[in-house]
Amino acid sequence: MRYLVAVSGGIDSVVLLNMLVTDAKHDLIVAHFDHGIRPDSAADARFVGALARSYGLEFVTKREELGPGTSEDLARSRRYTFLREQAARQGAVIVTAHHSDDVIETIAINLTRGTGWKGIAALGNQDIARPLLRLSKNDIRMYATAKHLEWTEDSTNSSDVYLRNRLRQKIGTSLSGGTKKELLEIWKRQLELKSVIYKEEDNFIQAGEEQSRYLLITIDATTAEELLRRMIAKKAGVACTRPQAKRALLAVKTAKPGSIFEIGSGCSLHFAIQTFAIQTS
Repeated sequence: MRYLVAVSGGIDSVVLLNMLVTDAKHDLIVAHFDHGIRPDSAADARFVGALARSYGLEFVTKREELGPGTSEDLARSRRYTFLREQAARQGAVIVTAHHSDDVIETIAINLTRGTGWKGIAALGNQDIARPLLRLSKNDIRMYATAKHLEWTEDSTNSSDVYLRNRLRQKIGTSLSGGTKKELLEIWKRQLELKSVIYKEEDNFIQAGEEQSRYLLITIDATTAEELLRRMIAKKAGVACTRPQAKRALLAVKTAKPGSIFEIGSGCSLHFAIQTFAIQTS
């Protein structure tokens, strides 16, 4: 198996790479994305490049000038665009260093934003391997210390500008170990339910381009929105938001034959009398 290992230079990804190299079971490629948010970020890219060479591994990198003040969502989106492009080019599976504390932080962020059930099933993408999810941040620190590893520190991690950093501080002081374990058990259960729900939803998605308007009109709105989001994800590869799905469902119910509804991200619905097709530009 070929693994494209996302390495930022921080302790988590440095530990991940060391574990994978030590395991020696996979063909590894080190990938680093420089957002261009911090003035000193180029130094991180040089560090990761040197780390890759020390292990005798191929290194791929890209820099973008996103600039200070870039949102977490945009930075994440650009990073994963790079990783997925490289994974496709290399015929590799993306591997990231997310751990159990990241799971809890991501759930907290999603809840803050008013998430649906999918927000509890965080970090469950099927195209990304996350072998450290059963480890805590403390486990990772202990491993790095025992192996005498070196890593870089991202100065933005201590900034309260980003929501994740603010929530991380609150979680660290307010959640007990027992509460964290309970949240992780809920998360695992949600991942299992997500798989079951997706399989059930797929039974209602037509194999061809045309999808039934009648089906979405006759079931309850919440279920229809979820099913429509799944249709769009499968047919167009676009993860539309709940507000987008709500507007799209209204179009399914009311749009005239021959009309087109633009969802966003280059995705649109093309309507006939009884059916609609999901297309991308």
